[in-house]
Amino acid sequence: MADDKDVLRDVWFGRIPTCFTLNPDEITEREAEPYYLLLPRVSYLPLVTDKVKKHFHKVMKAEDVEEMWFEYEGTPLKWHYPIGVLFDLHASNTVLPWSITVHFKSFPDRDLLHCPSNSIIEAHFMSSIKEADALKHKSQVVNDMQKKDHKQLWMGLQNDKFDQFWAMNRKLMEYPTEEGGFRYIPFRIYQALSERLFIQKLFRPVSPEGNTHTLGDLLKEMYPDALTNDGEQKRYQVLIHGIEPLLETPLQWLSEHLSHPDNFLHICAIPVPTD
Repeated sequence: MADDKDVLRDVWFGRIPTCFTLNPDEITEREAEPYYLLLPRVSYLPLVTDKVKKHFHKVMKAEDVEEMWFEYEGTPLKWHYPIGVLFDLHASNTVLPWSITVHFKSFPDRDLLHCPSNSIIEAHFMSSIKEADALKHKSQVVNDMQKKDHKQLWMGLQNDKFDQFWAMNRKLMEYPTEEGGFRYIPFRIYQALSERLFIQKLFRPVSPEGNTHTLGDLLKEMYPDALTNDGEQKRYQVLIHGIEPLLETPLQWLSEHLSHPDNFLHICAIPVPTD
């Protein structure tokens, strides 16, 4: 398993400075000041925005408040995507702080899932972990865990406790040495400006000939448009946690070190800004 703890810590403690402003159409009793927050990249919006809700509730009447949702430049933000993925996908080339608009009315049912409680986020999160382990270990590791172990993963994420989370998550990152890696790499490739949600297919960390697969190999197979041929101008930035890893980076190493807590490697392909 990953022994490079500094990388794991850097990923876990990645933060995005964010400014939340209330949508001007909301009915308030007095002017709503913006609210500033450092958002954890690896968490989910409803888990870390209680303070935002309380801040804006102070200037609103209870009857004017419905389910809170967020939007960036006209795009509703999907709460079930990790915060870092939302930022990389929609705002990676903007000036910080990230400016998010808060709504309490007109919930966009066609674009967003409802999230009435944290138990919904927990169910989504654990479902992703189980899906990832099915790909990596045929579900053997997650099935061998007890209910309290699953709870430890969730509480570690919910309460932002790195050591509590990784004490359990490291089991999900182990594999027999002779196999050279996981069975398949759990990954999702998101394309900015695409109607398609994401690309997710079976891909092994090692080729049938025993060669180590790299990030470049994955993109060549799954999304060749993201690669630049010799002499061509670069068209896409390929981001994981806001950075562009070298295409030669082994996929197995990325999966162990740069996966989100849900155990998926979330990869964003963003068109290079033309200005």
